[in-house]
Amino acid sequence: MTQWTSAVGAAQLARQLTSQQTRPGGPGTRKPPAYRALADGIRLLVLEGRVPVAARLPAERELALSLSVSRTTVAAAYEALRAEGFLESRRGAGSWTAVPAGNPLPARGLEPLPPESLGSVIDLGCAALPAPEPWLTRSVQGALEELPPYAHTHGDYPAGLPALRQTLADRYTAGGIPTMPEQIMVTTGAMGAIDAICHLFAGRGERIAVESPSYANILQLMREAGARLVPVAMAEGLSGWDMPRWRQVLRDAAPRLAYVVADFHNPTGALADEDQRRRLVDAARSAGTVLVVDETMSELHLDDIDMPRPVCAFDPAGSTVLTVGSASKAFWAGMRIGWVRAAPDVIRSLVAARAYADLGTPVLEQLAVNWLMQTGGWEQAVSIRRAQARGNRDALVAAVRRELPDWEFDVPSGGLTLWVRTGGLSGSRLAEVGERVGVRVPSGPRFGVDGAFEGYVRLPFTVGGPVAEEAAARLAAAARLVETGVTTGTEAPRTFVA
Repeated sequence: MTQWTSAVGAAQLARQLTSQQTRPGGPGTRKPPAYRALADGIRLLVLEGRVPVAARLPAERELALSLSVSRTTVAAAYEALRAEGFLESRRGAGSWTAVPAGNPLPARGLEPLPPESLGSVIDLGCAALPAPEPWLTRSVQGALEELPPYAHTHGDYPAGLPALRQTLADRYTAGGIPTMPEQIMVTTGAMGAIDAICHLFAGRGERIAVESPSYANILQLMREAGARLVPVAMAEGLSGWDMPRWRQVLRDAAPRLAYVVADFHNPTGALADEDQRRRLVDAARSAGTVLVVDETMSELHLDDIDMPRPVCAFDPAGSTVLTVGSASKAFWAGMRIGWVRAAPDVIRSLVAARAYADLGTPVLEQLAVNWLMQTGGWEQAVSIRRAQARGNRDALVAAVRRELPDWEFDVPSGGLTLWVRTGGLSGSRLAEVGERVGVRVPSGPRFGVDGAFEGYVRLPFTVGGPVAEEAAARLAAAARLVETGVTTGTEAPRTFVA
């Protein structure tokens, strides 16, 4: 059986290796042998997710020609990678990338700490903010006033409350994408929506293309559903998707589904431009791939920018693009209301399949979200959320730059997360030691497929002011311990009260 899920061409790999060489090295660094430099370059591309795990590499002769080196150099580099566990080969099938058996692998998603733990540990694990009051309280009060008529029914609405479905459809229509209520299903959060989509479209063993990196909880959901994940590396910086890669993966791997976050991607914060959105929809349609677009961050633009049209604008019928929205990021994580926008026949299939899952979404919470959207409270609450996230982002960026000047990141114009390269330190070790010194951060491999991104951590905009400064100081303390190798016997964190 073939072991690889995608292929990297010789010219493409040569370009990536050449680009990688422009990164500054340490002073006085000795130049390694050519084969060793090539092996190290490919290994770093795999660990950073620039080359996917299980990607077929070009033949030795092809890569040698593209790099203008001897075939012996490439053969020695491949042999070194095999010895280190980063390459597997089989006669007749070629060579494909791998990660060593002992390399840290993503083991679970992200879960919040219990509130009683927050006195001594600064939790940067989850990208979630406190509720934007007074709008949470007002929405629940408004929902209670509208509840009595529903209390006389059985309370099960598998497609969602008709009133909320209409409201959501009207919001898409007002945004320039004509939508009927029949194109909307209300779910229990975005996770519930994506879980339902995966079960309908991608049975066990089906391929799902995902951005690399991607949202840890969604990756774990798909793994547990038995999907075969095909990673597609993001473009450099915050420039969105690498469209040549996407076209290649959709053509060669023919995934049943593709999952993307176009608006302030989690974890990188990237924003796909309008041309990328159009081209990805066209490529998915040509490949017969269903494109699942997560819009949960779309309203969290923190700077004054012109937002591109939603991805579903390029497939308004909803036959190729299934759009997922949620109240959890823009409003409050405790408001577990999500939705799917798709073609009516897709919605009917999702609703029919729901009978074997959760039957429906809580009525009171649906009424609360509907009240917010009908009264203008939603816009005012989201404005509060943007101000909170903007202040936290700016405070966290300043604190990390001061305490950890060697760490690298681009500042996104929206969303809730900062994707940080940790100056060559292990993200997994930083996460482990960080909890001992009182700061909880998720390591990069949580957001990759099969061990990529070991040199990264994700920092969400969930704390600001003095708490952000203390979080950065604790991260710096953890980094010093990891760098020196002194990671046992660390002091217990002091209690910190903002």
